[in-house]
Amino acid sequence: MRIVFMGTPDFAVPSLAALAGAGHEIAAVVTQPDKQKGRGKAVQMTPVKAWALDHGIPVYQPVKVRDPEFVKLLQGIAPQVIVVAAFGQILSKEILTLPPYGCVNIHASLLPKYRGAAPIQWAILQGEKETGITTMQMNEGLDTGDMLEKCVIPIAPDETGGSLHDKLSQAGGPLILSTLKGLAEGTIHPVPQGESGTCYAKMLTKSLGDIDWSAPAEEIERLIRGLNPWPSAYTHWNGRTLKLWAGEALSGEGGAAPCSAEAAGGEPKPGQVVRALKPGQVVRADKDCLAVMTGGGLLRIKELQLEGKKRMDAAAFLRGCPVKAGDVFCKKESE
Repeated sequence: MRIVFMGTPDFAVPSLAALAGAGHEIAAVVTQPDKQKGRGKAVQMTPVKAWALDHGIPVYQPVKVRDPEFVKLLQGIAPQVIVVAAFGQILSKEILTLPPYGCVNIHASLLPKYRGAAPIQWAILQGEKETGITTMQMNEGLDTGDMLEKCVIPIAPDETGGSLHDKLSQAGGPLILSTLKGLAEGTIHPVPQGESGTCYAKMLTKSLGDIDWSAPAEEIERLIRGLNPWPSAYTHWNGRTLKLWAGEALSGEGGAAPCSAEAAGGEPKPGQVVRALKPGQVVRADKDCLAVMTGGGLLRIKELQLEGKKRMDAAAFLRGCPVKAGDVFCKKESE
């Protein structure tokens, strides 16, 4: 097929590469304008633009894809289908109806669940056991178009936002190839989403990572994984920010559970565990374990990072940082 591909971040690159590798004609790539990034504010091209230029594909970066002049340009290119993957702009009805096969979106969830900007992370935050990729015939709504095909991906117990992103990104390529083949052969029958089971995956913000220790340990552990690597989960201790990179929810009543049978060597020793703690209070801080009380159970912190320092495991962290049992971790506004 003659394709215009619209996408911007790393997530979209494997799908673009799969289309080109399968022999489809990529007539043009449309991506977001380049932005300044990093401390030096150097202008960086988008990952999709970089891949397209490396492969000799024309690239367009309209500030507004709805602009009449750009729509006219698309009409001149005359694509048979427009494939969209994490592009970042809303398409007008004029664009949606331009190609004979319409605009097909590669969405990182099992629609109708997790429509919106951050479906990968929210699937982890909400404790889903599986997610996937859905190809969808786009309409004027936000991820509301008819579903074409799906690919299911299990969510591992230790899955992070980053690892799940990579799995779903790689799954997008084979699925879009299958979808375009089915559309061309007339073997795919679009299925309306309906509204049953829908939920919106709102955009991630840095403030989302500020841990509320009154939440259950399982919920906080999912927050840590889901927001890894960005925007990351964090807390505050003695006026300093601690990023948490890995944790484990522990069972036990009243904060009396050790970090693990192996780490604790059986029952906790006197002085290692403090009972009747408030959420956010450190239960244990020694070479074997860093555990914090939550609103439901204990959270063992396995990997963390003090502001201005390197990321490290809890044992290495505690060798150089005087966190002790009874200290309190808290949200910024409660310091």
